[in-house]
Amino acid sequence: MVAGLTSNCRLTTGPTPEAEPQGLVSGLDWRQFAGAELYLLLDDHPWTQGLQPFLPEFEEITGLRLNTEVIPEPDYFQTMEDRLHAAADPTDIFFLPMDSTAYRLWQKDLLRPLDDVVNDPRLTVPNYNLFDFPEGFRLAAMYPPQGAKPKLYGIPITFEVYILFYNKMLVNQHLDGVIPKTMAELVQAANQISQAGQGSYFGTVMRGIKADTIIDTVTGIVLDSWGQHAAPLPYNLWFDKDWQQPRFTDPRIVRGLATYAQLMQAGPPNITSLDWPEATRLFQDGKAAFYIDASLFGPSYERQKSSDISGKVGYTVLPRFGEVSLTGHWLWGLGIPKQSQRPEAAWLFIQWATSPTMEAKIAVATGGAPRFSSWLTPSAFTEAMNIDYALAVQTAMRTSHPTAVLHPNWNQMALAIADAIHQIYAGSDATMATRQLQDTVRQIISQSKEMA
Repeated sequence: MVAGLTSNCRLTTGPTPEAEPQGLVSGLDWRQFAGAELYLLLDDHPWTQGLQPFLPEFEEITGLRLNTEVIPEPDYFQTMEDRLHAAADPTDIFFLPMDSTAYRLWQKDLLRPLDDVVNDPRLTVPNYNLFDFPEGFRLAAMYPPQGAKPKLYGIPITFEVYILFYNKMLVNQHLDGVIPKTMAELVQAANQISQAGQGSYFGTVMRGIKADTIIDTVTGIVLDSWGQHAAPLPYNLWFDKDWQQPRFTDPRIVRGLATYAQLMQAGPPNITSLDWPEATRLFQDGKAAFYIDASLFGPSYERQKSSDISGKVGYTVLPRFGEVSLTGHWLWGLGIPKQSQRPEAAWLFIQWATSPTMEAKIAVATGGAPRFSSWLTPSAFTEAMNIDYALAVQTAMRTSHPTAVLHPNWNQMALAIADAIHQIYAGSDATMATRQLQDTVRQIISQSKEMA
């Protein structure tokens, strides 16, 4: 998970009744709530930066006034939680992290379901097409995840899948341009390059900090090791259909975690202090041959012409453990707070912002358009994407699985996973480290059960 300006801005323009959103079927009364004001609470993310130039267009189309607040990501999560819990908060639309955070908000009855507005022809155009989003994306905000018929609580706006970035110059120099196809080959190649670099450059760079913030990248690699076996929410691959049945000692999970540690071992000596900003900067400086992380970093490598790797980055899916490459994804979405006073007008905004036409415009800033059609239809988005990047992401999003685990104490378990990786990195036996991890997770589950 990744994503920095705090602003409160009201963007208003004079309405023109004949205006209609481009790319949406006409016939909907886009001005049915004209004169009302919508309050948006947004994370300072590339998606938000891509959206802002088009906000006056929405106001012109609908006659609605937008009051938009943008919060730096380090502060966004707490601000969002505080606002949704505040009795009189005016927020109508907010940046929704489609993971265990959204699940917890749903459990606290703080989210408004969207099914009624999506299915209302008075509010939704016929060609909106929810099924243009991959099933794995839609399921990330459909609750309850099992049992009763789930309802929809968020619409994807941008995503990251976990792919392999590589420095073409170092790969050409040391591997004759051959990209490792399997994870075993990647580990071997990374060690070979690190040895040749003698400290001036390294085989890999990874998120190596002991923190829960590395968990989505870790999960992407472990999902690749897990293979095409079932990993349903809310448990994902880490539990066997029951919170009392953790399976951190499963050989596939042990292999995935051990591989992550081995890739760290082929990195710089300070890798245990690197989170994604530091790891990304090191890769951009040309100091690492391989980097597994969020796909949304890709467009920035192409835009930053002063970077040491500008024009020299390659993109591909994760090297496979088994017969096929698999990965995970993490999503941001838009949601409506349960207490919103203008949920129908809020849905008009979400529908407009996540329409195929607008998504293709906004996603130029992120490289993470969550609709299939955005990758297949000629547009500003497809023209802005490096072809190898587009192919890697498009392939990954078709088979990726959510990295979410829908348990209120998942962040504690994620930190325990990071600790186990650090133990393996430092030389501990992977089997022993994951046995200890299994015991730690059982304790966390037991304590959370006692507190319930």
